[in-house]
Order: sequence, then C-alpha cells, then structure tokens
Amino acid sequence: MADSRFVYVTYIRTTPEKLWQALTDPEFTRRFWSECWQESEWKTGTSWRLMIPDGRVGDSGEILEIDPPRRLVVSWRNEFKPELREEGYSRMTYELEQQGGSVKLTIIHEMDRPGSKFIEAVSGGWPMILSSLKSLLETGEPLEETHHWPKGM
Repeated sequence: MADSRFVYVTYIRTTPEKLWQALTDPEFTRRFWSECWQESEWKTGTSWRLMIPDGRVGDSGEILEIDPPRRLVVSWRNEFKPELREEGYSRMTYELEQQGGSVKLTIIHEMDRPGSKFIEAVSGGWPMILSSLKSLLETGEPLEETHHWPKGM
C-alpha cells in the first residue's frame, strides 16, 4: 500500500472506447485539460509526457501497464515544480469499467512517500480535470475553468 494515495471515482455516460480515446488522444485531451496534451506511443515500457501549452514538459514517466480500453498504469513525476520533482515518481492508474450505459472511471494516484506534496497537489487537480472530461463527453463542452493553462504556472 502506498504511503500517499488519492482515489477518485466518477461515472460518465459514454463507452469505454470513447473514454479511452478521450484520455489518450492529444487533441481531445487539450479540450478538457487546460490545453495540455500527452505524448506517448502507448505501449508498455515507452515514455510518457504531459506537455504544458507553452511547450514545457509538465510531467513525465513511463507506461507501466496498458490494456485498452480497460486499464492504464503510468509512472509519473512532476517536472516544472522543483519541490514536487524532488519527490520522485508516483504511480497513476486509470481503470475503466462498463456499468450499464455509463463507464465507471477510477483514478488511483499514489506514491511510496508519507505526506507527499505531489499527491496533495494532484488531489486538488484531478477533480476539476475529470469533471471537465465528464462534461465534455456528456454535453460536448468542457468546464470553462479548464479552457486555458493557469497564468503564472
């Protein structure tokens, strides 16, 4: 069990395939994740990066496990805040499970470090990002708050 852990569960009226695409397609991701996008070959052992709109690498890691459209596990380290980067790599897991006409999306973000500042930071960010994703898939529009990268970050 990780020393620091954040778990978030939401239900989205979509299919596992559409949700998987939303979570991994760079152009779709930009629409709900403050103009950020992910770069990866989406194969076990390949690199993964979350890119900030100004071209900086926001986060980086490696694809540890991938089973489309059911499960993705990524090692994840923050790259743009030195105090978070020094904590090292966390582990983020997406689990997608069909539940009738919806998909249960579970996010588990954890780190073997007690009192992780990084896990505290993502626990404040994931709910907004995932709410915007849900809104985009269900209504065609993301949350206004996630249209642009926050100024000064």
